[in-house]
Amino acid sequence: MAKIENSKYSSLLQTIGKLLENGRKQAFRAVDNILVKTYWEIGRRIVEHEQEGAEKAEYGSQLLKDLSRDLKLQYGKGFSKSNIYLMRLFYLRYEKFQTVSGKLTWSHYTELLSISDNLSRSFYEKQAINENWSVRELKRQRETGLFERIALSKDKKGVLELSQKGQLIESPADIMKDPYVFEFLKMPEQDRYCERDLEKRLLDNLGHFLLELGKGFAFIGSQYRITLNNTHYYVDLVFYHRILKCFVLIDLKLGKVNHQDIGQMNLYLNYFKEEENTADDNPPIGIVLAADKDQILVDYATGSISNQLFVSKYLMYIPDKKLLEKELRLLLAQESSKGEDDV
Repeated sequence: MAKIENSKYSSLLQTIGKLLENGRKQAFRAVDNILVKTYWEIGRRIVEHEQEGAEKAEYGSQLLKDLSRDLKLQYGKGFSKSNIYLMRLFYLRYEKFQTVSGKLTWSHYTELLSISDNLSRSFYEKQAINENWSVRELKRQRETGLFERIALSKDKKGVLELSQKGQLIESPADIMKDPYVFEFLKMPEQDRYCERDLEKRLLDNLGHFLLELGKGFAFIGSQYRITLNNTHYYVDLVFYHRILKCFVLIDLKLGKVNHQDIGQMNLYLNYFKEEENTADDNPPIGIVLAADKDQILVDYATGSISNQLFVSKYLMYIPDKKLLEKELRLLLAQESSKGEDDV
C-alpha cells in the first residue's frame, strides 16, 4: 500500500514539476514578447520625432547620446547608444509590427538587424523561426554563410524563394549544401587524421553535426554493416529524414572523391532500396562527403545513375563569407542578364 502511495505521490510531484517548467517558459516568452514590442514602439517614437523636423538619429548623433544618457539614469542598463540605435533600426526594418515574429527574442532581432542585405536577413529570420534556432545557433549559421552556401545551388527565382520562405524541404536536392562546414570539430586543416577519426569527431559532436545537416535528420547508426555474398561493407553514417521519409547514407572521404567512391555509394543505395526500405519509405539518398572534388568527374560518374546520389565537399574552417557573397551577387547578375536576353 505504501509503495502505491509513494508511486502516486511521485507521479503528482512530476506532473507539478512539468507544469512549473512550462509555466516559467511561457512567462519568459511573454516577457520577451513584451520587450520586443516595447523596443519597436521606442524605435517608432524616435523615427516620428525625426519626421517632425527634429535631429536625425543617425549613429553617433547627439539625439542618441542624450537619450542613452537620460534613459540610463532613469531606467538603468539596456539603453546604450548602440541599443537605442538598434531600436530605431528595428522599426525602420519592420514598420508593421504584425511582421515581427513572436517566436524570436530581442537577442535574435539584434543579430538579424546587423545583416545589411535584405535577402540574407529575411532568410535567417525565416530559418530561425522554422527550425527554432537559439541565438547561438543563428550566429553560427550566419558566420558559416549558410544562406550563400544554399543559394549558390539555385537560380534567381530559387534564391528569392529561399529568402522569403526559408529552406523548404520538398525534394532530396533541398537538403544539400556545398560545402558543408565542420569548424565545430576544431581540427586544424594540416592535422593528419583518418576517416574513422573524422567520423568519431562528428559523432562526438552530433548535436552540432545535426544542426549543420539541417532540419529533419534523425541519427540511425555508424559503420552500418551490409553483407553481400559473405562480404561485409560498412556505410560510415546512416540517418533517417523525417520530412522526406527516407534513409540518408553518408560516406566520408579524406581526399578528392573518385569514381570508385561514387560506385560504392550507388551499391549502398541499391541495397537499402531492396533490403532496408519498408513500404512507407521513399528511395534512399546518398551523400559522398569529400575534402575535395572534381566536378567534371562527378558529372560523368553520376550521369547514368538513377539513384539520388550527391557529392559535396566539407571544410574544417569557416569559409570566406565575402567571397561567397561575391559569388552569389555574380550568380544573380548573370540570371538577370539571362532573363533580359530571353526577352
